[in-house]
Amino acid sequence: MLHTDWRNLPTDAQGLVLALGNFDGVHRGHAHLLHAAHAARPDAQLGVLTFEPHPRSLFRPDDPPFRLSPSAQRAEYLAKLGVQHVIEIAFDAAFAALSAEEFVGQILHQAAHAVHIACGADFAFGHRRGGNVAFLEERAESFGIGLSIVPQLADESGPISSSRIRRALQDGYPERAAALLGRPWVISGEVAHGDKLGRTIGFPTANIALGQYLEPSRGVYAVRARLPDGRTIPGVANIGRRPTVAETMESRLEAHLFDFSEDLYGQIVDVALIGFLRAEQKFASFDALKQQILSDAEAARSLLAVTL
Repeated sequence: MLHTDWRNLPTDAQGLVLALGNFDGVHRGHAHLLHAAHAARPDAQLGVLTFEPHPRSLFRPDDPPFRLSPSAQRAEYLAKLGVQHVIEIAFDAAFAALSAEEFVGQILHQAAHAVHIACGADFAFGHRRGGNVAFLEERAESFGIGLSIVPQLADESGPISSSRIRRALQDGYPERAAALLGRPWVISGEVAHGDKLGRTIGFPTANIALGQYLEPSRGVYAVRARLPDGRTIPGVANIGRRPTVAETMESRLEAHLFDFSEDLYGQIVDVALIGFLRAEQKFASFDALKQQILSDAEAARSLLAVTL
């Protein structure tokens, strides 16, 4: 269950084991942290205390969108990992001004009545990141709150982190991102009306704005789309500014679903990036683009046929 008012938490959202962090992407490292939190107090319900928007949005507002999983999607992924309550704190200027002492005393102790907390060794909090794990250990003990400082999960290339996943996506390696996430990376959004050019060549597309999502490498991807009714449909998608047709300022995702002709306008569709096929490019003519789209579709079908 998602709770957005930490000052008025219901009784069932108090007395939890709380894992602390941003949890953007809810990757394998986050699952490792949650497992450690649960193992420390298996008798208590498991919760997450996180922030919305991501603190980076407040401190670096001019940065381009960078999220791996917006709020609703993050809560969905956390629930699948056994999290029963997500306490989402509004990260604004007033909250950022809270001292480390106030964060522990007012939020973790007085509001949440946490029985145990878990975080990574680099967790920092409070005004100007004034609190670290040493401070947290000292203050948590004074309030009778248990603490687990959990080492980062790593593979042969180093620690698993949200920033590493972002780099993999921006470099055009969705399969590397999937290995770190523990599942393919998904862009979820409402299907909107486009210019319907794809229909004229037999390739209608579901158009989804990237919104808060990180923009991955621009180009063409083999994808699998999950519809609201649970069906999964293979397809091919372009992410970019469409330089051949009518270049726009904002990138968007346009997914063509194979052997599918139903109306999806206004519905929420989850599009998983499975493989990167080619970079975005400008073609000399619409006919040249059409031929490339046909080739891209065949390449996507082939890749998806051998990719679980």
